[in-house]
Amino acid sequence: MSFSIAGKTAIVTGAANGVGLAIGRHFAQQGANVMFVDMDERALSREVGDEAAEEKNIRLFAGDLRKKLTIANLLSATVDAFDTVDILVNATRQVLETDALDPEDTSMDELLQQNLLTALRVSQATARRMIKQAKDDDGDGPIGSIVNLSSIAARRTRPDLLAYSVSNAALDQMTRSLAVALASKRIRVNAVAFGSVMSASLKVSLKEDDDLREAIVANTPLQRIASPGEVSDAVQYLASDAAGFVTGQIITVDGGRTLLDPVAVSAH
Repeated sequence: MSFSIAGKTAIVTGAANGVGLAIGRHFAQQGANVMFVDMDERALSREVGDEAAEEKNIRLFAGDLRKKLTIANLLSATVDAFDTVDILVNATRQVLETDALDPEDTSMDELLQQNLLTALRVSQATARRMIKQAKDDDGDGPIGSIVNLSSIAARRTRPDLLAYSVSNAALDQMTRSLAVALASKRIRVNAVAFGSVMSASLKVSLKEDDDLREAIVANTPLQRIASPGEVSDAVQYLASDAAGFVTGQIITVDGGRTLLDPVAVSAH
């Protein structure tokens, strides 16, 4: 079975930076039509604007996906540009520290909204579109794939990342629940949970903390930090027909980090 996604249309959220940007570019290089989506219009234009102007298989959409109208506009723009939607990658992720003893701390509200509920609503709208466009398809194979980006923080205990950990644990359960709910509609739902990836935000953290790189490597059996491309490859597998009988799974890309006990090393 092929890992190819050529000719398929993918929506990738959180695509103006980090892993989301890497996934969008990787998909486009693999021949997929890609709608790069982000709230930050300026960053989106800066990172992908030239590529969108030159490549027919790349489009940009800026908007706040916490708003239902924005989600509807995103689906309309994608269908107008590429006719169909075959793949959704929910790559929008926000990390905030939590003060576990402060009743005024709003990080839980913010991260459940951004990391969980937005992914749910975009998934629901995209699934409805996938079902609609496949109404005349009487086959038995998958008609669409949804891939959520999660974190190993869902399985680690860091009190200062309380809200982030909870939002990712909830996202993992949402992935499993949607997988069952949408199975009869022939839509697969999976997630990739990753550890430390050399994203722009991690590069900044490494510059600010001289000991962080050593701590991450020391607690990762493969003794290195992953590249964004290694996450992109896992996402492509789940999006492709090669994973046609895979649904409700949380694939971990962390170099073996969750196999060890230490809890003091950042899981994002």
